[in-house]
Formats: sequence, structure tokens, C-alpha cells
Amino acid sequence: MGSRLWTCPDCRRTFGRNGQRHDCAPALSIEEYFSTGPAFERPVFEAVLAHVECLGPCQVEAVSVGIFFKRGRSFAQLRPMQRWVALSFSLPRAVRHPLITRRVVPYGPHFHHVANLRTPHDLDDELRDHLTEAYLDAGPVGGFVAGSDARPDA
Repeated sequence: MGSRLWTCPDCRRTFGRNGQRHDCAPALSIEEYFSTGPAFERPVFEAVLAHVECLGPCQVEAVSVGIFFKRGRSFAQLRPMQRWVALSFSLPRAVRHPLITRRVVPYGPHFHHVANLRTPHDLDDELRDHLTEAYLDAGPVGGFVAGSDARPDA
């Protein structure tokens, strides 16, 4: 079976490693998260979520800085910027794409990628393939539910 997940006793968020460092703040519901912020953010989120839900179960966790997609570990993040949403994901290899404009950074055995999405249409087949690879690389689910906007233990 997969590795055991750890739940922070203070914020009640779930993580892939025991005692994992994090900004300790409770997760928000998706509606709470989108009650503020730029209008262009939710359609990009909906496009990413629609793809991820086709892959299988995962946890979707909204916090003040963005939205995390977790499986055995976090495999993607959406963070609002001034004019786009930054989609970040880790892969065991470096990839190129016209919307990956920041330098790809090695991080342990993975490479951190950030694609700048201005509209849902920017999530093209190639980026969906990279997101699928990141999902599969993130390991077993550990009981998360696709599309959940609440803590798994709530």
C-alpha cells in the first residue's frame, strides 16, 4: 500500500510527510477561496479540475495563496498572478512548452515547472499530458476524493 499521510494537528491539512513544513492555516472551501480574487482565475481552475477529475481521485485544497492538487503528495498548484494563473507541477524530467516561461528548476529528483495560463484554452493537450504525468508520478491517493473542497477528515 502507499505511504501514510500526516494531518497537521493545528490546521488539520493533510500532507505526504510526517511533520512536513507548511504555512499553517486551515483550508478554505472552493467558494470561500473564489469569493475574492481575479475573475479570470476560476475558469482556469475549472479547466484544470475537469482534466484532473478524469485521471482519478485526488484532493483539491484551497488556501489563501492558491489551490493545491494532492495525491500521495502535491502534484500541481494554481496561484493567481496579476494577469494570469501560474500552474506549477513537478516532473521527473524537464519539459518545454511555450507557456513555461520561467526557468525550469531541479528540485531533488524532480524538475519544477510553471506555466502561465491566461484563459482555460491555454491548458492545451501538451500541458494536460504534463499534468497527467505529474499526477501519476505523485504516488497513491491515500483516500482523497476528486473535486473535494474540504479537508479529507472534515
